[in-house]
Amino acid sequence: MIVACGEALVDLVPRRDGDGYAARPGGSPANVAAGLGRLGVEVALLARIADDGFGRLLRAHLVGSHVDLSIALPAAEPTTLAVVTLDPEGAAEYSFYVEGSADGGWEPGQLPSELAGGCLHVSGSLALAVPTMGDTLESLLLRERSRRTLAFDPNLRPRLARDPARLRARLDRWIALVDLVKVSSDDLAWVSPGEPVEAVAARWRERGPALVVVTRGAAGVHALGPGGPVDLPAPRVRVADTVGAGDAFMSGLLAALDRDGRLPRDRLAAIPADALTAALTQAQRVAALTCTRVGAEPPWQRELDSWGANSFKYS
Repeated sequence: MIVACGEALVDLVPRRDGDGYAARPGGSPANVAAGLGRLGVEVALLARIADDGFGRLLRAHLVGSHVDLSIALPAAEPTTLAVVTLDPEGAAEYSFYVEGSADGGWEPGQLPSELAGGCLHVSGSLALAVPTMGDTLESLLLRERSRRTLAFDPNLRPRLARDPARLRARLDRWIALVDLVKVSSDDLAWVSPGEPVEAVAARWRERGPALVVVTRGAAGVHALGPGGPVDLPAPRVRVADTVGAGDAFMSGLLAALDRDGRLPRDRLAAIPADALTAALTQAQRVAALTCTRVGAEPPWQRELDSWGANSFKYS
């Protein structure tokens, strides 16, 4: 089992007809969990889920995507909201409403004493910016470091952070704790403006992770692992929006590594370039299919199979 940990929230996405917003399940870790469940991977979500209408929407979506919610935490506060703005190319920007919400109430004492499975995935999106949530998840990473493989997507939200220096400091600590980092080129542009992604990936890998993966949107993906760098072009699809694309990539990558038996720490630390290339290729296809529909709606394995490798064109 893979355990995803962090926020489960509702994205308010602009309707195609321009008439208001549609409420769609979201939150980076919840999206990753749903993506894994739809790809046939045993997965659980550790999140604080409210008992309001949006919370019931989230639970139905996650259970319907084959996500185990037995370790999900009940929250008395209302569901966290993210209001999505799309540019003409479908790229998404987010405004978050966290104060007084489910994700504003994380505390270390709420964490389960035991986790199943061999891999824990954590998203930094809200946790790096919201102190109480970050403190809680950091205590979990420290506790689980010796017990299982740790995967991390910074998924930075610097506009949410009241103290950017504190966000950077927590990001640096988490990079040194984990085994796998997936990060977007946009995030790296904020962390290290003007520096090539290859240089930042190499520096991050020297700090501890066995694998650093940089997604670059239409420019493809760059990864650095024990077998050296891997660079792949991006599949070309008709984009509806990019909401949840990075999370879909992460679910595709974790699913591919899991099926190939590469997620245990010792095997990840020795992954050859050809196995990494295969895993990245699946991750790109999962993300590409997600971009063809509105909202964070990752594909089911049967949908991925029906497209087939020859259905994807590359730039």
